[in-house]
Amino acid sequence: METLTELTARLPPQPDEAALFPRIREMVTQSKRTLVVIDDDPTGTQTVADVELLLAWDEALLGETLQRERRLFYLLTNSRSMPEQEASALNETTARQLKAASERIGGEFVLASRSDSTLRGHYPAEIFALEHGIGATYDGHLLVPAFFEGGRYTINDTHYVATPVASSETLQPAHETPYAKDSAFGYSTSSLPQWVEKKSKGYWRAEQVVSLDLKLIREGGPEAVAARLRTVAGGVPVVVNATGYGDLAVVVLGVLQAEAEGKRFIYRTAASFVRLRGAVALRPLLQPHEIVGSTPATNGGLVIVGSYVPGSTKQLESLLALPTVQGIELPVQRVIESEDDAHTLSRELGQQMDTLLQTGVTPVVYTSRAVQSGTDSAEFLAIGRRISRALTGILHAIRLQPSFIVAKGGITSHDVAQRGLGAERARVLGQLFPGVPVWKLEGGSRFGGIPYIVFPGNVGSPESLKEAVQALS
Repeated sequence: METLTELTARLPPQPDEAALFPRIREMVTQSKRTLVVIDDDPTGTQTVADVELLLAWDEALLGETLQRERRLFYLLTNSRSMPEQEASALNETTARQLKAASERIGGEFVLASRSDSTLRGHYPAEIFALEHGIGATYDGHLLVPAFFEGGRYTINDTHYVATPVASSETLQPAHETPYAKDSAFGYSTSSLPQWVEKKSKGYWRAEQVVSLDLKLIREGGPEAVAARLRTVAGGVPVVVNATGYGDLAVVVLGVLQAEAEGKRFIYRTAASFVRLRGAVALRPLLQPHEIVGSTPATNGGLVIVGSYVPGSTKQLESLLALPTVQGIELPVQRVIESEDDAHTLSRELGQQMDTLLQTGVTPVVYTSRAVQSGTDSAEFLAIGRRISRALTGILHAIRLQPSFIVAKGGITSHDVAQRGLGAERARVLGQLFPGVPVWKLEGGSRFGGIPYIVFPGNVGSPESLKEAVQALS
């Protein structure tokens, strides 16, 4: 392993985001193009504040939102939970709807396909699907998996994950982490050009991938980035190296300049790039009283843990040590073996949770920790959807309103909000902790108005989930 300091020791200092941000905001306004973020799970909102998020839409609603939200908005597809063919179809349909809506109102937009900072997701299938839906070719697509709040950096075209926690100096190549062993989206290299070649099954060779390296970004600035982007053609991938928002600010300015000159790009990114490309100013973390108010609630909160990555399990163990919470395990094997048994379990657990909520205790519903891998990626995803249906079934059985809801895991967060609570849209208020967004659910949500915390599975220290519940309580 190497450290962040060692890997960047011979580079010029990182540019100052604050000095560059006013220019970004000005150029975004001048572009008159709304950034539409097609998000494959709810964690993509983990860097922004005061932003609209749609969980369901049609062409008419997209047109209204394009007119109202001139800067950016999110469309939550949750496509990471789907088989590739289904995910591609949804992305293509969404792109067609956006194009039709924009033509009807006379507006313009640019697309970001937001996905995982640890390289999991349907790539390049979703990029191809969006291009087909738009009906136009792009000069290239930017690959920006850096996510600084989670300790994810790209250096020398290699993607790294800070370990053991996001703030650690020690970096581990992404392919050596547990994320790379994902049953649906596993990979064997952290070199992004080689990763592209493998994921595209040779459609692009590693040597075709263009690099925006840190030396170019820090020495040449936006002009050098724009100059390199002017040479990009044929839809090739462009790897963006970055270790902080200063690097990304330079890249965004270069991208905006190249686009103003007529170049066309689509973005495949993690959450950090979206904030700057959408000209969202950095804001302080939300204080607990800004989320839950100053008056203590009588009912307990509710925590649902679907994520099973090792970090989530450690956080769960720490949370369950609190005297104000009560753990309730959802036995995954029973859910998989029998749909009827799953329905019965959901009803029983919902009733149990009502009893706890009434006494001021916070129920913590969690899936059993044994990983159910399936025989292939399609079966693995199908198992995940069945487990998610059982979790949302528990929400349907609850009668008392919790004082807050924390959903741990991206797919879990989506299904709880949309299928469990009936939300059609949300407003992203900001973050409770770095990388942990807070939503206000709207559009028919069953428990409308209560704080909804989207806690990504791969974010936080072993104590973070416990600290979140303590703060909200």
